[in-house]
Amino acid sequence: MSDTSLRDLLLARLPGSGLSAEEQALVRDLLPAAQPRSGGRSGTVYMRSITASGWRGIGPPATVRLNPGPGLTLVAGRNGSGKSSFAEAAEMALTGDNFRWQGRTQVWKKGWRNLHEHSAPEVAVELCLDAGSDGEGGKEPVTVRRIWHGEGLEESRTVVEEAGQATGEDVHDVIDAEQLSLYRPFLPYTQLGAVINGPLTTLHDEISRILGLELLSDTDAAARARAKTLTDTENASKALTATVIRELSEVDDPRAKEAITALSGRSPDLDAVRALLQGHGAADEAHLARLRRLADLERPDRPLIAKAVTRLRSAAAVSDDARHGSAEDARQLIKLLDAALEHRRRHPDVSDCPVCGSTDLLDRSWAERTRAQVERLQAEAAEAEAAHRELVNAVREVHDLMRPAPAWLQADEPSLAALWRDLVAACRTVRDPRELADRAERAEAVLGDACDQVIEDARRRVTAQDGRWQPVAARLSAWLGQAEAAQAAKPALKQVKTVRGWVRALTDELRDARFKPFADQSGQIWRLLCERSSVLLGAIGLTGVGPQRQVSLPVSVDDADAPAFGVMSQGELHSLALSLFIPRATHQDSPFGFLVIDDPVQSMDPEKVDGLARVLDLYAQHRQVVVFTHDTRLEEAIQRLGLRATVMRVSRQTDSVVHVSSVSDPVSQALAEARAIALDPHLPPEVADRVLPSMCRLALEAAYQDTARRALRKAGVGQRDIQEWVTRPGPLTGLAALAMGMRGKEGREVLEAVARDHGLWARELIQGLNQASHQAPATPVGDRLALVDRTKRLAKEVLAR
Repeated sequence: MSDTSLRDLLLARLPGSGLSAEEQALVRDLLPAAQPRSGGRSGTVYMRSITASGWRGIGPPATVRLNPGPGLTLVAGRNGSGKSSFAEAAEMALTGDNFRWQGRTQVWKKGWRNLHEHSAPEVAVELCLDAGSDGEGGKEPVTVRRIWHGEGLEESRTVVEEAGQATGEDVHDVIDAEQLSLYRPFLPYTQLGAVINGPLTTLHDEISRILGLELLSDTDAAARARAKTLTDTENASKALTATVIRELSEVDDPRAKEAITALSGRSPDLDAVRALLQGHGAADEAHLARLRRLADLERPDRPLIAKAVTRLRSAAAVSDDARHGSAEDARQLIKLLDAALEHRRRHPDVSDCPVCGSTDLLDRSWAERTRAQVERLQAEAAEAEAAHRELVNAVREVHDLMRPAPAWLQADEPSLAALWRDLVAACRTVRDPRELADRAERAEAVLGDACDQVIEDARRRVTAQDGRWQPVAARLSAWLGQAEAAQAAKPALKQVKTVRGWVRALTDELRDARFKPFADQSGQIWRLLCERSSVLLGAIGLTGVGPQRQVSLPVSVDDADAPAFGVMSQGELHSLALSLFIPRATHQDSPFGFLVIDDPVQSMDPEKVDGLARVLDLYAQHRQVVVFTHDTRLEEAIQRLGLRATVMRVSRQTDSVVHVSSVSDPVSQALAEARAIALDPHLPPEVADRVLPSMCRLALEAAYQDTARRALRKAGVGQRDIQEWVTRPGPLTGLAALAMGMRGKEGREVLEAVARDHGLWARELIQGLNQASHQAPATPVGDRLALVDRTKRLAKEVLAR
């Protein structure tokens, strides 16, 4: 159930909930905002291949090719062969993370790069997104590639490709990040223990998220936070009451004693406190505020003004000695002398004055005296200019210090404001430096004395009016606000508690209903895995809320209750972890049609390995189950139990060169068994004649099923429909019709098409196998090996379509 439908269900239940109108409104207020739908493409996701290079134990590029549909694939290899590197590569490509690296130090993480491959590490997963029953969705495989560009594990980027071309999408445009977190289809060996060894609150939350009850848990969390706020308000009021009573007891005032009486009852008398505070009305407070402003009045800065006046007088005296006009005369004379010097420089042989006509006047001696005079005049001009600038700055400083009165002073003390305004105006209109200095000095003295008198009077009156009661009254006023908030919190807190009870009851009801299929699956998996174990696992449940939430794992040994983790062997603990992981990863709402499990066999005894094989086969009927293992017992159990699986072998040679080869698939497996029957000299003829055609028919069924799946998927048929059609009991011609795009055609027409495509021998082979499977007693087969060879030939041609 989606967040939207759960919200609708909750709101639909409100009218009949028994909650008051205010409580129902509170529920609506506590509901978290609706979340927008997440991204990701639609359809069921299967894997077509896993590729890695420069990653962990894999040097040059190596690929595991998979059939993108339901079925069991076993990828086997000894420790160190690189098989787990493929499992981790798939997880890293899609999630950007791997359980192996979580919580590890940087030193430990350095081992992720392959030592023999020096090109940039790269992992890739080729995905097939099934279109679904509506026939929509992309049919082209999508490759998610992660490429590293640095030394750190996190220094990578992802590329999404279709038909070999980058699409510009992010991995989360293909696979929704939230769904990947909810239904993570990867179980590495290192996580087997963590599933059960981690906090049970975490496991509780992960399962609860799958059940889709986050809306209810978020609503309860919001109610819990609201209740805490209201409780804190009440507690704060109680604590403040005790503090204020203690402070009042130290005040010698009859009003303080009245206040203690009002606060000391079981329920404080708020009306009595309000009456006590009424004597301190708005007018009194306004008058007191005026006096406090006057008491804090900032008068003109006497030392600063005195310093500025001294500077002004000094600048005026210096300016008298170096008048600005003298500086201008000096500059004009400098220009004239510079022109004469320039004339002599251009005419060194002429010493007559061009102005007055005097002869032999502009000689060398005259030039030296003139240069010295120019330098002296330049110094005098600079000194005069500096004196003028200093005088201008000194006048400006005095004007600036004559700042206007504060705006509020006109209303609080108009006479002082008028005096301040007149004195400042009188100073700011004066330009003569000496007069300005005298006026500023007098103004500061008069205004300073007036301000001091007002400040002193205000402070005296504040002290007289404030007394000991004023701070107590302010304290009581603050207490009253807190007490009123606490009084309002009591009914609100009661409403929140009622709402929480209703939400919890609804949560328990829906959780139990939704968790039952999950618990049933876990129980079924446990029974298959631990069929002969003395440890019995009861009905798993989710219990508690808040900090007390956990997963209930009722365990008994020989009918005696026992703690789950204390009595289980390591193999049983791993079986329990699988029992909890698989239902979550294969939830009906999961978009992932695949499941990747790494090394689940370790610590399991033989009976549990057989059980594991049955579990994997059970889920492989509707899921693509890929298991990586180094333990040969799982492969042996699959063969011994006659289960269908594709087996691949991973081997690692020098320089981290990894090879992946197919050991068997359902077709090859059936043919191998048929050949073994054909070659067995000890098998009675009547048994061989009955069993051999059935084994050959199984091989052709597997071939036609594989081809039919590919053809139907290409035609846009949904995976559930495909699985139903290809596994539906019926004659072999029915599967052949699906594989050849002739669904619904009669067997005769299908056989004619088989003859056209493969030859008459193929039609005769199918007819013979069908007759042998249904005829009793068995008809002699004749040349057994020839029958197996013909079956192999037809299966190969069918798979090549």
